[in-house]
Amino acid sequence: MPVPTNHPAPYKTVLLVDDDPEIVETMRAVLENRGYRVLVARDGNSGLAVAERESPDLIVLDMMMPKKSGFLVLEKLKGRPGGLIPTIMITANEGSRHRAYAEFLGVKDYIRKPFAIEKLVRSIDKVLGVESPRDLD
Repeated sequence: MPVPTNHPAPYKTVLLVDDDPEIVETMRAVLENRGYRVLVARDGNSGLAVAERESPDLIVLDMMMPKKSGFLVLEKLKGRPGGLIPTIMITANEGSRHRAYAEFLGVKDYIRKPFAIEKLVRSIDKVLGVESPRDLD
């Protein structure tokens, strides 16, 4: 299999934890096209399980999900032996208290929905130290 020319080297793994299939599939397609390995979980419990099993390089985590909220996932991950995996939280919630709590828990970025996919890709690239292509500017 040929290596994509725009891949982050070495390949980085991103875990998407969101219950919205449209957002997940859009993000997956864009990130895989950029050369990322993408894992998906559709609720907080499975997101936590995949994160603990796979130790991804980054987690994109929705705040409001079934079974376990993004905050509960963050709290659990923060207490793991390796510490919190770099995390970007995405949310439709407007509350500044939620943002403050997410930042207190250690998120690297907090992005409100709806968002331009390019904004999320730039944030992921920045957190992982990967150079964004010029066409995202």
